Amino acid sequence: MNKLHTMETDKIRLIYFSPTKTTKKVVETIADAMNPKTTMRFDLTPFASNANKFEGIKNELAIIGVPVYCGRVPPTAVNRLRKLKVNNCPAIIVVVYGNYNYIDALLELRDIAFELGFRPIAAAAFIGEHSFSKEDIPIAYGRPDINDLNIAAEFGIKIRNKISENNLSDYKINVPGNYPYIPVEEMPSISPDTIVSKCAKCGTCVSVCPTGSIRLNGKIETETSTCILCCACIKNCPQKARLNDNDYARESSDWLIQNCAVRKEPEFYM
Repeated sequence: MNKLHTMETDKIRLIYFSPTKTTKKVVETIADAMNPKTTMRFDLTPFASNANKFEGIKNELAIIGVPVYCGRVPPTAVNRLRKLKVNNCPAIIVVVYGNYNYIDALLELRDIAFELGFRPIAAAAFIGEHSFSKEDIPIAYGRPDINDLNIAAEFGIKIRNKISENNLSDYKINVPGNYPYIPVEEMPSISPDTIVSKCAKCGTCVSVCPTGSIRLNGKIETETSTCILCCACIKNCPQKARLNDNDYARESSDWLIQNCAVRKEPEFYM
């Protein structure tokens, strides 16, 4: 088995696309457990990041995290990941899914990482609250919970120990999935709605939308063709004035409740 060259965990780079903060929480927990001296972040979520070129990444360990949308890495995240300039850096890759199935997402993220110049040394799939989840329709509600985060911390410690022992291979790690990947699901041209009577026009939804689909022009307007139904606007609205009141969301939620009620646990590959 080929071994990685000596590598330290003093400097860790977090790279994540996380509209509802669940993926961010997981990768931060993994990183914190590794006790780095320096933690740097590339948050690919804000709409402004779509226009930015990111500086080169070298001489540091990266933790790359993305949510799973319909068994794939979200195209928005893929496009922003491809703006990274990387020089042969080791990486931990993480996907976070809503208790259904991550299907080809982890394999796709591994392949993208290699293409960009990363060397994935470990991978994980965690569960996060589904975008369509709410109190009366709980789909992985409240996850990652304390148990998930404890497991994420243990994962970080295990990787740190293996790195200190120089006990990680530079071979391409095996993760579940198939190539060609399942087709990207074509989303209907819909978006969350605004309850006008509750809306305070505070602009929170505008600021958290990762695709710039929401505008405040005297009232809240949403461009349905660019909305990715991440539901960040719903989960962040202080007035609870945004909701997914459409057939697609209702039918999807009903199916998920019926088929994804059994709790799934994180999975790891090294």
